[in-house]
Amino acid sequence: MLAPAALTGSAIQLLISPQSEPRRRPALPQFPYHPNPVATGSVTTSDAPCMCCGQERGWVYTGPVHAAGAPDNGICPYCIAFGKAAERYDATFTDGIEGDVPKDVVTAILRRTPGFVAWQSPTWLTHCGDGAEFLGLAGAKELERYPDAVDDLRRRCAEWTWPPDEVEDFLGSLDEDDQPTAYLFRCRACATHLAYADFTGPCPPSVTGARRDPPHPPPRSNSVNNGL
Repeated sequence: MLAPAALTGSAIQLLISPQSEPRRRPALPQFPYHPNPVATGSVTTSDAPCMCCGQERGWVYTGPVHAAGAPDNGICPYCIAFGKAAERYDATFTDGIEGDVPKDVVTAILRRTPGFVAWQSPTWLTHCGDGAEFLGLAGAKELERYPDAVDDLRRRCAEWTWPPDEVEDFLGSLDEDDQPTAYLFRCRACATHLAYADFTGPCPPSVTGARRDPPHPPPRSNSVNNGL
């Protein structure tokens, strides 16, 4: 094949070795309590068949699955959204919910919403009598845009009986990619931002210079609604 004189470089290469079109993936189901699971990392692309339904959906869930005998990975988000995975494995996808909400909200969050990975057991926050939207992991830098979430974190730290200077050191040490990490939510009714933070192991290095080692955060759930 003779290439036109005007075609050179990459254009000629495309004529010789045409590139396949990127796969067009179907739209994800809507998750009212986790509006963008791809951005949060809880859902990613995959060409493998779903471990639950056996279909190749183009997407796979990457978060925790709480069920005896359920696969640790490989479930598609459609089986989560439509309740098939929860029914087949008697599975939930987050450990618990903080606060009292109606039973249908509990079911929607625990059994039909992609969860997220945390350093300790993940907890879903609530506000205005409803579950909040999970927006993702956040560090001190990311939280600069959400002063209301920082205030919520400050209140939670105060409940751990930390002195104010240790609280501020802890908030400044939050890291999206390393511990301690904050988990950012938004109220579906009033749009208030909420957050909690956790870590594992010894005291985070950035606060070890405080006057005393802070204790581990206590369990965060006021009511863990997983008895479905």
